[in-house]
Amino acid sequence: MSQAASKIDRPSRLSAEDWAQGALDMIAEQGVASVAVEPLARRLGVTKGSFYWHFPSREALLRAALERWETIEQETVFGSLEGVPDPRQRLSDLFRMVAHEAKSHIIYSELLKAMDHPVVQPVMRRVSQRRLDYLTASFRQAGLGRTEAQHRARLTYAAYVGFLQLALQMGQPRMAHDEFEAYVEHVMNTLIPAA
Repeated sequence: MSQAASKIDRPSRLSAEDWAQGALDMIAEQGVASVAVEPLARRLGVTKGSFYWHFPSREALLRAALERWETIEQETVFGSLEGVPDPRQRLSDLFRMVAHEAKSHIIYSELLKAMDHPVVQPVMRRVSQRRLDYLTASFRQAGLGRTEAQHRARLTYAAYVGFLQLALQMGQPRMAHDEFEAYVEHVMNTLIPAA
C-alpha cells in the first residue's frame, strides 16, 4: 500500500478518545511511566501537535486514559450484569467474566505498580471502592448479613488482587486452561453462598 493510500485511510485528526485509548494500550504494554507524548504520537502516526489540540499536558492525557478505562470497565463488567436478577447467578457470571478478561487485568496490574502516582491513586481508590460496594451489595442480595457480606466482598477482592500479583507481577507460570477453569470454579464454590 502506498503512503498516499495509507493517509487517505487514516483519519486526518485523532480525537481525544483515540489518544486516551493509545495511552491505555501503552500502559498495558509498558506501564504508566511509558506514556509520553512523542512516542505515542509516533505510534498513532500523527505529530505531537495533534496531542496539544486535545490535552494541555501528559497528566491530562493520563487522567483521560484512566477515566476511559474506568468508564469502559464499569459499562462492560457491571453494566452487562444489570439484567441478571438472581444475585448468585450474577456473582457467578461476574467471577467468570473477570476470570477471562486479560487486558483489563494487565492494565489494573500496571496501575497497582503505579499507586504512588497522583493521577493513578484517586482512580484506583474509586475503582476499588466501587468494586467492593458492588460485591457487598451482591452478597447481601444473596442472603448474607451486612458484616458477612462486607467480609466476603473483601475476601473476594483480595483473592482477585492477590491472583494478579502472583500471575502478572511475580512471574508465576500461567496455569493450563483446565487447571485455571477448575481454580475459578473452586473460588466460586468457596465464596458464593449456596442457595
